[in-house]
Amino acid sequence: MRSAWHAMANKILVDTNVLVYAYDRTEPDKQARSWDVLDRLVALGLGVVTPQILGEFFVVTTRKLKKRLAVEKASERVQNYIQTWTVLDHTAFVVQEAIRGVCDYTMPYYDAQIWAAARLYQIPVVFSENFDPDSVIEGVRFVNPFADDFDLDAWVP
Repeated sequence: MRSAWHAMANKILVDTNVLVYAYDRTEPDKQARSWDVLDRLVALGLGVVTPQILGEFFVVTTRKLKKRLAVEKASERVQNYIQTWTVLDHTAFVVQEAIRGVCDYTMPYYDAQIWAAARLYQIPVVFSENFDPDSVIEGVRFVNPFADDFDLDAWVP
């Protein structure tokens, strides 16, 4: 029987910005790319998020977008992600590892928390525009899905 840890080896952790751009009508190119990425990850069952990412999504889409989502709509979207995506547990180990990421790699804490979750759950790839593109930190690769040279087929079947 394969362990839950091993089952994460083919997953992709999706940062908040990828989720948010799907609803940001002021960025039509990023919105279209975001939907392409999210739809493919859902169809293949490869997408992973954390409670932090879902919380940030709710705050950003209801408070920070120029064309905000209604609270009810954002809540509905979060519920949909919970039902259709793998949501990682947020543990004390993730917090400790994130703090190590801040100390060792000078990451901002919430970025370090995303890295820590990916590392501890053995998820090799994070889609995000918040990290240096194609950087690898202790086995976790950061890929910007909004980069001009991004090819989704290179990351998912």
